[in-house]
Amino acid sequence: AICSQRQPMSRISALRTSLSALRTSRSTGIFAHGRAAAAPALQAQRRSMSDTPDVSSVSSVGFRLSRSGRFSGETDPLMEQFNASIGYDKRMWRQDINGSIAYASALGRTGLLTAEEVAKLHEGLRAVAKEWEEGKFELQAGDEDIHTANERRLTEIVGAVGGKLHTGRSRNDQVVTDVRLWMRDEVKELQGHLRGLVRTAVERAEAEQDYIMPGYTHLQRAQPIRWSHWLLCYAWQWKRDVERLEEMERRVNLCPLGVGALSGHPFGVDRHALASDLGFDGIMMNSLDAVGDREFILEFLWASSVTMLHMSRLAEDLILYSSAEFGFVHLADAYSTGSSLMPQKKNPDALELLRGKSGRVIGQTVGLMTTVKGTPSTYNKDLQEDKEPLFDAADTLRACVQIADGVLATLKPNGDKMQAALDLPMLATDLSDHLVRKGVPFREAHHVAGAVVKEAEDRGCTLDKLTGDDLRKIHPLFGDDAASSGPGGMWDYEAAVERRQTDGGTSRRGVQLQVDALKEWLGKA
Repeated sequence: AICSQRQPMSRISALRTSLSALRTSRSTGIFAHGRAAAAPALQAQRRSMSDTPDVSSVSSVGFRLSRSGRFSGETDPLMEQFNASIGYDKRMWRQDINGSIAYASALGRTGLLTAEEVAKLHEGLRAVAKEWEEGKFELQAGDEDIHTANERRLTEIVGAVGGKLHTGRSRNDQVVTDVRLWMRDEVKELQGHLRGLVRTAVERAEAEQDYIMPGYTHLQRAQPIRWSHWLLCYAWQWKRDVERLEEMERRVNLCPLGVGALSGHPFGVDRHALASDLGFDGIMMNSLDAVGDREFILEFLWASSVTMLHMSRLAEDLILYSSAEFGFVHLADAYSTGSSLMPQKKNPDALELLRGKSGRVIGQTVGLMTTVKGTPSTYNKDLQEDKEPLFDAADTLRACVQIADGVLATLKPNGDKMQAALDLPMLATDLSDHLVRKGVPFREAHHVAGAVVKEAEDRGCTLDKLTGDDLRKIHPLFGDDAASSGPGGMWDYEAAVERRQTDGGTSRRGVQLQVDALKEWLGKA
């Protein structure tokens, strides 16, 4: 410790008492609700604590695991609050304990710990885990993060041997190990929820192939499609979302533990055995990269952002389709709300929140990228800011996928409304295809079909009212079948969608091929 002139014990005692009072006031809400009243006392306290000589690292709140004998001054209470991450990283308690159990075994293999000490640490760590599981773990002032909280409680349970656990380990490699372990579990869970969403879409698509609706480009009616084809459009997007999560697993599942603060481990810990104990596929091969890398979090956030883009577009479609102006679907009451003023309203709040929360996740992604881009190599405190966006994005995505699944599983399609929204100009492309089949170049046929639409508009009639003779006045190769409105004819919507027989098209064959392919993929999970 840095040598300094001693002050009277009464001065130190007074300082500790004042700090304790400030912490108590913080816990009772003064910092949240009475900052103005507390400001003068706090400012005076800050002046008095500035580099106070020889204030012990053992303060009124106990041993500070994160402060060595290097420090002689107390920490500003607001700095403690500003610096702490326990409020959000405590969710990693299980991963932190599992990492410590494996690390204790690794130290035992080096001979730094006896078998009895390893067993005692394991027993103590499991006791800490049980307290978390039963909701009995009590956080104390000075528990800066989940690592210090668990180690503090471990030491209370097992005694001095608890102080050996951190030998050769830094919170730099400890925290990123915890995050990787936590993300590994989270990614698996999200994959399961997304697969469930795909399954819901596939089941509906297979059962509801009879419904034909307008397909839109530029939000204008374009060509008829099957409702099932629209459902499967999103099913394929969600499948790719799952695949993105699967592909990133191999980059997440690498072990950084055992590299210390930045330069490596001084006691010959077997990092490969440590990685194996924790279920990692391998180790991070560069110690600097191991403690400083956060691209695996950024990759998850980017993948989450893409999934939320898909959620947002689904929501936008269904918000439109459920409106009175469209009426294609009826949303279940379970995912709708009313108005505090207008009793007739049924609002698609679940869908609007899906759409709105996409911006939240995208914002977390951009925010962390901006944080990381300015940091030099290895660990910097800026990187503590990785967990709140990670946890928030994961929580948001998990909830959104499950809500989307619920909405999709319970909505009711309205086939009559879909049919009523179809109009004959949507089949103008089929009219040009008719001429193409007779050898007319597409550009010419495209122009002719447009002329047919204009002719009907000029006459004030629908396209199916034009006769074969009317059509031949515009182009001589039109046959009478071009004017047919019966089953299988030019102006039959069912026939129109069935003409799209290619793989990936909206015909029954095209839809069933998609259903079969997605079922096969789901069956491999």
